Amino acid sequence: EFAYDFTGENAHDGPCRNPHDPARMTGGSSSGSAAAVAAGLAPLSLGSDTNGSLRVPAALCGVFSLKPTFGRLPRGGTFPFVDSLDHLGPMARTAGDLALAYDALQGGGGRDHALADRPVEPASPMLDVAPRGLRVGRLRGWFEAPCAPEVLARRDRVADALGDLGPVVDVALDEAAFGRAAAYIITNAESSALHLPRLRAQAAGYDLDTRDRFLAGALLPAAWLTRAQQVRRWWLETALAAFGDVDVLIAPATPATAPVIGQRTMALDGRTVPLRPYLGILAQPFSCIGLPVVTVPVFDPGAAPAGVQIVAPPWREGLALRVARFLETRSVANAHAPPAGATAAPSPPPVRGPRDGGRSDGC
Repeated sequence: EFAYDFTGENAHDGPCRNPHDPARMTGGSSSGSAAAVAAGLAPLSLGSDTNGSLRVPAALCGVFSLKPTFGRLPRGGTFPFVDSLDHLGPMARTAGDLALAYDALQGGGGRDHALADRPVEPASPMLDVAPRGLRVGRLRGWFEAPCAPEVLARRDRVADALGDLGPVVDVALDEAAFGRAAAYIITNAESSALHLPRLRAQAAGYDLDTRDRFLAGALLPAAWLTRAQQVRRWWLETALAAFGDVDVLIAPATPATAPVIGQRTMALDGRTVPLRPYLGILAQPFSCIGLPVVTVPVFDPGAAPAGVQIVAPPWREGLALRVARFLETRSVANAHAPPAGATAAPSPPPVRGPRDGGRSDGC
């Protein structure tokens, strides 16, 4: 609801179901966009990404997605969530369709004050040109500690394939933990400021979890937001410095494959944590600083899909898309059709508790 959830569940309308296993979550918040593409209902769709809302559902539903550089694609016509973090981007079943959608979206959008003054730079003409000599940084440490073995195995398969283009080196960017913390504060504060007038008039109309997170954000001290913006700038400088040695970074998009609908906790790095805020733990640091990210789907026979993030420097969407296309031609990254005959069980009653204590798990 209001792009503020990583699961795809909703107390009013019930859960969005994963086409690969209707008992499992799609991820969110762009849940229907990912499910529609994965189910073959549409060749591509649009979604928003504030803290991972494109990448999480794309990974869990097994499709491609592109979160562009902040300010690259217009957001006009969309309802805002967190103005300084909101991105708009496409999802698709192929890297080619993803690039075509990106090309078509560039340019207009006079209603978006954050739109950068940059020329149109089509990605499709160079899509099939493999980026020879590519230097790849495989993110270790903080970016792999919470991950299930099967998710890390898919990331390593991507790394092995990219090794045919150029060197793959291990990179530690554990400072991402501070970037994620900053994203929490900024998300909570900005979204609460947007929704507080509506909450005063129509609080009963909100999903309980969503309402409580907005109310919690309204109580944050202003000094916290100021500090979060300072940390955000420091994290951007730290991440950009990493691109002095590599051209792209790779990391899992989610720490696990799709959880079961109604699941409230998950095992992460040896401890049990609330599922909603932690499903997007690996995606939040990059949207916090506006870097472009392509998520590619990686499948194992008989297993749930997982996604791998290809993170590029600002304005290098074309490079990330070329990497995705190379992985697609090598049959490492592909969107597979859901199993024949997959059907959904009757929807359970909406899940209303126990809630996550007002945590900010914005997407």
